[in-house]
Amino acid sequence: MPTPDPAAPVPARNDPASASTVLYTEKLWPSAWIWVVVVGLSGAGILMFSPISFGVGITAAAVLFAIMAIMLVLSTPTISVTPDTLRVGRATIERRFVGSVEAFRKEEATAERGPRLNGLAFMCFRGWIDAVVKIEITDPSDRTPYWLASSRRPEELVAALTAPAKS
Repeated sequence: MPTPDPAAPVPARNDPASASTVLYTEKLWPSAWIWVVVVGLSGAGILMFSPISFGVGITAAAVLFAIMAIMLVLSTPTISVTPDTLRVGRATIERRFVGSVEAFRKEEATAERGPRLNGLAFMCFRGWIDAVVKIEITDPSDRTPYWLASSRRPEELVAALTAPAKS
């Protein structure tokens, strides 16, 4: 099998600079109070297993904490905006299909997550983050009317999405 020549030219992509430029990124990490709840629930392992042995209770608490922490960390979504794409969690869409974008806080955010929510909308929100951003989807082949995503910095996300997108 022939080996590739390191001096050979590499095929150029359309615009590598725009593909790697990140205009906005945010990780929706759990709040401090969620970690307090995790520690409290883990501590229940001590109560449940201490009649057997205090050492077993401590081990159970450590295992419970590790499981819950791993689940929280692995399920933490990322929001990322580049000149070409928007990624919210596992979902990705081209920026040319992003329509109007609005940020909501407090009661308005609660209404968007509840009574005003369209059943076909893509949802990526976390209960420990109050603000949400509603992102209209204009792709005619997509039945999803909009994406609704939590954000700790909704105004920055709106600004990144309303900046001119690459066509």
